[in-house]
Amino acid sequence: MGEVTKIRTACRQCHGGCGVIAHVKDGKVIKVEGDPNSPISHGTMCSKGLAVTQLAYHPDRILHPMKKTANGWQRISWDEALDTIKDKFQAVIDQFGPEHIVVGQGTGRDYESHLYRFANQLGTPNVLTAGHMCYVSRVASTLITVGNLPICDYAGGPKCIVMWACNPQWTNPDEYKGTTFWKALRNGAKLICIDPRKGFVANKADLWLQLRPGTDAALGMGFHSVIIEEELYDKDFVEHYIHGWDAFKDRVKDYPLDKVQDITWVDKELVRKAARMYAKTKPACIHWGVPTEQTNNCADCTRILTGLMAATGNLDAPGGNVLFVNPPTRTVAEFSRHKDLSPEQRAKRLGGDQYKLGARVAFITPKVAWESILTGKPYQLKAGLLCGTNPVVTRANAREAYEALKKLEFLAVIDFFMTPTADLADIFLPAATWIEQNHVADNWKRHGFVLARQKCVEIGEAWQDHKIFMELGKRMGQEWWDTVEDALGYLLEPSGLTWEQFKEKGYLQGEMVYYKYKERGFSTKTGKVELYSDTLDKWGFDPIPKYTELPESPVSTPELLDKFPFILNAGLRTPTFFHSANRQMPWLREVRPDPIVEIHPETAKKIGVEAGDWVWIESPRGRVMERTKINDGIHPQVIVAEHGWWFPEIKEVGHGWQISNINLLTDNSHASMDPAIGSTNLRNCLCNVYPVKEGEARIPQWNG
Repeated sequence: MGEVTKIRTACRQCHGGCGVIAHVKDGKVIKVEGDPNSPISHGTMCSKGLAVTQLAYHPDRILHPMKKTANGWQRISWDEALDTIKDKFQAVIDQFGPEHIVVGQGTGRDYESHLYRFANQLGTPNVLTAGHMCYVSRVASTLITVGNLPICDYAGGPKCIVMWACNPQWTNPDEYKGTTFWKALRNGAKLICIDPRKGFVANKADLWLQLRPGTDAALGMGFHSVIIEEELYDKDFVEHYIHGWDAFKDRVKDYPLDKVQDITWVDKELVRKAARMYAKTKPACIHWGVPTEQTNNCADCTRILTGLMAATGNLDAPGGNVLFVNPPTRTVAEFSRHKDLSPEQRAKRLGGDQYKLGARVAFITPKVAWESILTGKPYQLKAGLLCGTNPVVTRANAREAYEALKKLEFLAVIDFFMTPTADLADIFLPAATWIEQNHVADNWKRHGFVLARQKCVEIGEAWQDHKIFMELGKRMGQEWWDTVEDALGYLLEPSGLTWEQFKEKGYLQGEMVYYKYKERGFSTKTGKVELYSDTLDKWGFDPIPKYTELPESPVSTPELLDKFPFILNAGLRTPTFFHSANRQMPWLREVRPDPIVEIHPETAKKIGVEAGDWVWIESPRGRVMERTKINDGIHPQVIVAEHGWWFPEIKEVGHGWQISNINLLTDNSHASMDPAIGSTNLRNCLCNVYPVKEGEARIPQWNG
């Protein structure tokens, strides 16, 4: 028996960054624990990260390349797999052009730099990400407003925290870890929680604002209304550093508190109290989550909340929302060689002439990809490469996503398991987990850190995603390095460190400077915070943010209420799953064996169901079933449902993707999306809920 070796690395089981000590014995990771020396997670880990061994060594994990044949999936070599993809892609390029190939990812495994480098050298502008509705959409909107993404400075000691549509104790999203929020709260910070659902954060809050799902932008304008009316704004900052303040003030007049109350369902005096608390308690920060992006108000809501940070003087101030300084490494954009994509190819980006803000950050919204495949307009995508994504379950209007991917002439998928999306592929490439890779981790985030993710083991024939893009790219004549570690050395070059030296150091942190705007202004066209955006005006959009009523709601579509009387708030997070991932893992599935929909007790009584009953959830686009949980912390007209559900234990093709997949109910019509960025409206549609009758449907059973 060998000795136990301890290797310091960084998790990527969800959004990543938590420090980990992996215990390796006889070439196998036997357990992981939090690294107390981590500058980000300080020794903490969540249930998802702790269960990585169940992912890495799961018996259903695919550990070798495969191709689909008339007799089913067949094991092949890496050479055959990569040569097949190369030949298919080259044939499409020769006959139609590289724009007819789509390259896609999900929330990512820190391979964004390599994926984009591959796509840009390939010549396709059609990169499909989750960014149209998650994080990158927030980055795009803040880039044109303030020049960077403002992040809560928990280390700076905020005295007031506005937790807006986020639950960091469960999700550890993007730059944040729950431990930093919790420490600030224990140190006495006041807490305002904005959430349609009363959960852990709301229970701890000084004020809980239970808004109607999807009306965040209107509530933000209500905050502005109070702050302007009572002159609680930072007059010096407003005078010297905000562009378009007078025009914005005029727009805010359209949102008196009576109107905001009608829109959001939040009592106007509670709005006033919360706005005063935020504006008067210095420093204060706004910690925002993806529900603010997953509506047709994505860009406007982001700009409204950024305006709150600016107007109150909390922007780039200690304990406020700051613009962190990057560590001395090459940026993802620089590594990705965006310059390799010619203006002519950029002009061919699907939806680029419509969703111009999305085009600015180099992604397409899924709707235009599905339309291209299904209708051939404006041209038809012929082939695709999808990495770490399961759009059949995770994208709005899942049925359209399924039909489009099914029709694609050639599809290659990079993943750990055979998913409902991978079932549609022609080639399957086995990806390595985060304990099987070397990487300069978190290099896409804006929290001022990069972290050393060290390879602990090798399992089967799995390759880390970075190597897959490199080796496929080299076969297609692209410029890459000999090894993954050589590429990481290029990323680290500005620091003067080699990969081996960086591994020993563990992390790099940018040297933080506050109030940078006082020396050089903001990185916008005017050098100021642009609440009036000349860029949006030039593109034909409203230059001043506003609230637009949701496309399907009791207000905009009252004619649907007889058949669909409830509001579906989809996307409930859990501490066990990361979107559609982890449902094979016994430790996590035992915690959450079934998909859950939360219903108010009055509503449950009205429709005749009790806790644990299976119910149908039906929208104008279809119906699925989930299991009832009673929650008096939601509005009786609102139901809150989990997303990402499929059933790996169902061994048939598709794995029961239509049973409980909430995205069969969501809409992705152009009319429902954010007009500037293409964000899909996942957080608000109308639905009905009623019991599943005995013998009416196949009830999945988790048996471990």
